Amino acid sequence: MPLSEHEQKLLEQLEKQLHEDDPKFASSMGSDPGRSWSTRHLVIGVLATLAGVLLLLVGVTIQSIPVGVLGFVVMGAGVYFATMRSSVAGKAKSGTGAGKKPGKSRSSFMSNLEERWDERHRGEP
Repeated sequence: MPLSEHEQKLLEQLEKQLHEDDPKFASSMGSDPGRSWSTRHLVIGVLATLAGVLLLLVGVTIQSIPVGVLGFVVMGAGVYFATMRSSVAGKAKSGTGAGKKPGKSRSSFMSNLEERWDERHRGEP
């Protein structure tokens, strides 16, 4: 069931707030809108992986360990490159947060959540 327009706006606001309050956690969760899959990386990575598999098979066929190891390394690098995410949009957004103070107080959203949490533990309604 799709989210309503109001729910989508709330979700976007929560994501934005999370990125502002704890960017390290937000990036570890993989929800950073500035990072996306790159078709170019995927195509080059798949081609490099196929070349690595071919090189590995050639190394096994001619019974050459260095060629086989090189093929395995190329294959691994191709998989890594194919699964990398590009941060082209992230570079364009990097200047937006430059004017913020490093010691900025917590937002009202986080403050409200903390207050509600404290009230629950104190037993207040």
